[in-house]
Amino acid sequence: MTLAGDRPLLVQAVNRLDGLVPPDRIVILTAPLLADHVANLLPQVPRAQIFAEPRAASTAPALAWAAHWISYHDPGAQMLSLHADWAVGDDRAFRSAARTALGVAEEYDVLVTVGVKPTRNEPGYGYIVPGKPLGNARTVRRFVEKPRPARAALLRQRGALWNTGLFAWGVARFLGEAGAYARELKAGWPALAAGDIPGFFSAVRPVAVDVAVLERSKRLAVVAGGFRWDDIGSWDALLRIRRTDARGNVVVGHVTVGDDVKRSVIWSESEHLAVTGIEDMIVVRANGHTLVMPTGRADQLKQLVQRL
Repeated sequence: MTLAGDRPLLVQAVNRLDGLVPPDRIVILTAPLLADHVANLLPQVPRAQIFAEPRAASTAPALAWAAHWISYHDPGAQMLSLHADWAVGDDRAFRSAARTALGVAEEYDVLVTVGVKPTRNEPGYGYIVPGKPLGNARTVRRFVEKPRPARAALLRQRGALWNTGLFAWGVARFLGEAGAYARELKAGWPALAAGDIPGFFSAVRPVAVDVAVLERSKRLAVVAGGFRWDDIGSWDALLRIRRTDARGNVVVGHVTVGDDVKRSVIWSESEHLAVTGIEDMIVVRANGHTLVMPTGRADQLKQLVQRL
């Protein structure tokens, strides 16, 4: 879906690497149902490097698989990890931060995360409190995950950064730290070493790489990025990253909106939608499904999707 801009976010993410990572060194991890679609969207990426995860187990197992594969083909490789659901305001600044992160990771043999200066007191993001200088980076004093609004305001005031999820490291260092600290993956390492990817995913416990590795490792640094960044993790995010009308709405597709509709996202990929009399709502018609919900309920949406 073209949520931000005129191209799918995945295409934007890969194009953002132009001049930094050649297409034949890109690995994409996705769901089995999406693998062929991803291959059609990105013919420049070798089909054998579009991996279908046997099950959704969050980022730690996925990145361990990717790092293991990369290490097999290039044991001394540096690895850059990024997501496809970001809105990035300056691709050149993004690449500059990524290069710096890769350089710090190589020079100091550390895991590096890229942070950006917060633009609002956002309780839904993770924050990084920087520590002492380390070359072009700083050590990480601590992570703060999804703080309450008041604490988010205090963290922002004291110079904390949003944790973007843009990571850089040597694959050997990452696999070493994951082996040492990611206890949720311990039962799966023998299967991964044997090339049994379904066995690996069935043996591990779902866990984010931030929790399993970064928050436990002592070899960690943060690079401050100078680009605008937002995580499009919910439909609410479109109210921040897309242009709104005079009443604060994001309206996309074949849609008729009443004058009393305010601060809402109204989206239709094909069929006509007519909406009136609502405020602070999400109304989406896409892929044969309809979603109607108030804004600010992203966590409840995730629970609902799991029941479908």
